[in-house]
Amino acid sequence: MAEFGVRDMSAPLKRVLMRRPAKSLIDADAATWHYGAAFDAEKAIRQYGDFANLVEQSGAEILWIEDRGDGLADAMFTQDPLLMTPHGAVLLRPGKIERRKEVALHEAACKKAGIPILGRIDGFGTVEGGDVVWLDVETLLIGRGLRTNDEGIAQLATILSAQGVDALSYDLPLWNGDDACFHLSSIVSPLRRDLALVFAPLLPVALYQILQEWGISLVEAPADEFHASNGVSLQVLALKPGELVMLSGYPKTQAALETAGCTVQTFEGDALCVPCEGGPTGLVCPLLRSAG
Repeated sequence: MAEFGVRDMSAPLKRVLMRRPAKSLIDADAATWHYGAAFDAEKAIRQYGDFANLVEQSGAEILWIEDRGDGLADAMFTQDPLLMTPHGAVLLRPGKIERRKEVALHEAACKKAGIPILGRIDGFGTVEGGDVVWLDVETLLIGRGLRTNDEGIAQLATILSAQGVDALSYDLPLWNGDDACFHLSSIVSPLRRDLALVFAPLLPVALYQILQEWGISLVEAPADEFHASNGVSLQVLALKPGELVMLSGYPKTQAALETAGCTVQTFEGDALCVPCEGGPTGLVCPLLRSAG
């Protein structure tokens, strides 16, 4: 069995890269990292443990990046510094300057795991993993916003074109401003190959149209819970098609997913995900999703 490769955001999750928060989060200055008032490092670490248990119970293998007090508080959100493709990894370059040193951690982890590195975003280019969503094996959706810029998109498109992959980019709304974390995955979460959770009022029209063209049915996230969570209620992790992990405390969103035929497990993230602006999708970097 292949030890790496992702081409479907909801295929069974087999291998992931994660980083359990420890000293770097405890020592974090909330203002520097743009963490909200509800941030509580000790509680966040406990909540992360509950989330990690759900990933482990799914049967996915976890490769751990250790937090040895390097000061990289956001590094627990392992989705952002790397994009896994069917043929290897692309090292990204976060738009949030404080996160750029995380890329070296991912590069080392890939080399240790024997995962080939196809290329990297460099220079003035920026791309964060939260802004990229596989539509199908030959099509990657990219959100152009405050964390992912034109130069980064152009570099990523060039790397992917060698694999026969088309990169389609869409402008994201400004929404909560310059410092907020707003990604494409803040408004689109794949649930199955033919189903996605979306927040329609912020969805680019051209992106809505291509989802329709591809025959993807849309579950609309309840607006009150989306706003109350700063969008984190929508960031739902698929462990396999239709088997999901989301934050607890958003019963309308959970009910909408269950009505659409999905099964949902929840964990508390009021100190971890909501104030730190990242949901369960951000807490894992999928290295292998099985198509079988």
